[in-house]
Amino acid sequence: MKILTIEQIRQGDAYTIEHEPIADINLMERAASACHRWMKSVLKKNAHIKVFCGTGNNGGDGFAISRMFLKDHFHVETFFVKHSDQVSESCMTNIERLKNSPKAKFYKINNDDNLPLINSDDIVIDALFGSGLNKPVSSFPANVIQHINDSGAKVVAIDVPSGLFCDKTVKGKGGKVIQADYTLTFEFPKLAFLLPENDIYVGEWILMNIKIHPDFIDNIETKNYLITKEFIQSILKPRLKFAHKGIYGHALLITGSYGKTGASVLSSQACLRSGAGLLTVHIPKSSYTIIQTAVPEAMADPDEDEYCITAVKDTTAYDAIGIGPGISMDKRTQSAFKLLIQNSGGPFIIDADAINILGENKTWIPFLPQNSILSPHPKEFERIAGKTANDFERLEAQKEFSKRFGLYVVLKGAHTSVTFPDGKCFFNTTGNPGMATAGSGDVLTGILLGLKAQGYTSAEAVLLGVYLHGLAGDIAAKNYSMEAMIAGDIVKFIGKAFRKLSL
Repeated sequence: MKILTIEQIRQGDAYTIEHEPIADINLMERAASACHRWMKSVLKKNAHIKVFCGTGNNGGDGFAISRMFLKDHFHVETFFVKHSDQVSESCMTNIERLKNSPKAKFYKINNDDNLPLINSDDIVIDALFGSGLNKPVSSFPANVIQHINDSGAKVVAIDVPSGLFCDKTVKGKGGKVIQADYTLTFEFPKLAFLLPENDIYVGEWILMNIKIHPDFIDNIETKNYLITKEFIQSILKPRLKFAHKGIYGHALLITGSYGKTGASVLSSQACLRSGAGLLTVHIPKSSYTIIQTAVPEAMADPDEDEYCITAVKDTTAYDAIGIGPGISMDKRTQSAFKLLIQNSGGPFIIDADAINILGENKTWIPFLPQNSILSPHPKEFERIAGKTANDFERLEAQKEFSKRFGLYVVLKGAHTSVTFPDGKCFFNTTGNPGMATAGSGDVLTGILLGLKAQGYTSAEAVLLGVYLHGLAGDIAAKNYSMEAMIAGDIVKFIGKAFRKLSL
């Protein structure tokens, strides 16, 4: 699914109005109806709804939603926050329609003295500014936003929480932003919704289909995408009836150090569960018995050293190579990694301490094989790419890093972002906070390695890998709860995740 800028979304509205064709007021009615249907399905009939509307089309949405709830006999109060003398035509039309509705409770607010009481059990609908905002909210409208935030009421934002910028940060700008519990957004997710710094404002976001013209959606170009199940299903390769283990590749996993064999076990299990035909695990000598016992399906290749990785033998026999989980920062391990970079031609899957080693040896990064996959968490990414002031800057740094070095970067977190060497960026839609647990990243490394060994391209492996990893985590959370799940549970449910993708 495409993620568009606000300017592109405006173009989509205009194209739909012209080519469907449909009047602006009727497109607004369509948007308001979608929001009304969703809220009506979750609200109790005795809910007290307070709708705060601005002077633009977002306010027009709010007035229309108020009218629809009045028809359903909900208790609704509507507040016109007149922060400007310029009122959009469609907004004014919906003001008049609301005023003509029986039992409409309509109040105008134009200063701080007549802010209404908001009870903590009220439902507040935010239709103050929407997506058209281009400067921080200050003075009187900011006080309205603060009043709503301080109320403790459940807040539903229409399209975008008021005060939030969609394509740039609000961090350090000084304005006020609605802190919504739910955001009902139209047709396309906004980039801001996918970045951690805005979670406090956006809450849970839900896409409302308002039927933007399909020709516009098909033809508009973007570099940002949301990963969907349908897209992942188009990537997934069916298993062949007469297949044998050699068809699905031989993976090499370089992993572990003394006290960190658990990372080796988790990565190895995940690699095999993701479909690799064969797996060799290069581990310190002290890990040999553990690996042979915990993962009997894998072949063990012990290092000469008891406690860490000091050398990697000829890698030409392998279809994919992964390095990083639990390998430590030992100087001998760093030297072994350097030699691997110099002597192995194919793309690598690089995670954990292997990324930290690159952070201490940044001059090695340009020599990584093209199309290698790096899967850092935010701190690890900072070590290889430098500090940034906010999440928007970090995303741009991630894109630039991928383009500059010809690498795929999987920045782990909620809505894991995956950047491509060609500048494209994909955000994941599976996963949950229960996956914030030790070893979860090691499982992802194993999945990526297993997919790459089978012949998936780096692009296919990263997209399928992050989606599959998150989906297995979602199934694990349903079975064990987010609090109780551990990384091994993610491995346990990789099979069920594959099954869900086959449906």
